[in-house]
Amino acid sequence: MQESLAAPLPGMVFSSIQQRAEVVENREMARDTLCLRLRCPDIARQIVPGQFFMIRPVGGADPLLGRPFALYDTIDESGEPTCLEFGYLVVGKLTSLMASWQASDEVEIWGPLGNGFPVPTADHLMFVAGGIGQTPFLAAAREALGHRTYGNRRPDALPRRVSMCYGVRNAEYVAGEDDFAVDGLDFRLATDDGSRGHHGYVTDLLSQALGSDDPPDGVYCCGPEPMMNAVSAICLERDVPCWLSLETPMACGFGACFSCVVRVRTGDDEWDFRRTCVEGPVFRADQLWAE
Repeated sequence: MQESLAAPLPGMVFSSIQQRAEVVENREMARDTLCLRLRCPDIARQIVPGQFFMIRPVGGADPLLGRPFALYDTIDESGEPTCLEFGYLVVGKLTSLMASWQASDEVEIWGPLGNGFPVPTADHLMFVAGGIGQTPFLAAAREALGHRTYGNRRPDALPRRVSMCYGVRNAEYVAGEDDFAVDGLDFRLATDDGSRGHHGYVTDLLSQALGSDDPPDGVYCCGPEPMMNAVSAICLERDVPCWLSLETPMACGFGACFSCVVRVRTGDDEWDFRRTCVEGPVFRADQLWAE
């Protein structure tokens, strides 16, 4: 049964906050990959895995618009979520500027935005990540394993097994592997060149898992579009529910500009546009319209 396409998944309505946040840390994770920690307890108490927020420098007009970043995790060393972390790859003007930010700098942030992943209900839940697409899955794994709670979500039951397949081009780009050493998480790695883990694509690991004696019966996926298309096709062929966190470029983050629309199914042969920033970024694979 398809979820409603007109609104976020049940239980995922949140008020967004726009504010300035202080940089606590900006640490290196891998080649050209960093993790930014911001102190913003109001947002940290609300956000759930898979949601995102927009961030931009304070003042100035270059770049004028913020950019979307998915939650990596909340930090609650004091017993309460007081900070947000997100990983990012240095690829453009804003991320190059972000790499120079230091502790005590201030940035402008607004969120949480989007619908996030549904509360996990699978018996064996698998995350499939490519490139920087591992970002949403640290918090998602900790929630699915019962290590942390996020927002006002309280899963009725936890998955029996939680696993993750993570693929990158080579060993230099493996980001956050130590962070994913989470008790109970079955973590497997693939590199295109074979420099670490499985020599090949992350979709190879997914196919192997689906053909095993204990296949996943629910998949959450994030990464480059060709990889997500391949994951979607594999899951649809096996009739395995799959949710995709889209990385569609967006400008405003709250649905006003319609720059991030995607085509989704509204019937057997019917489709309509939906905004990734509002109705997404997480969609069921069988909801997305394919040519």
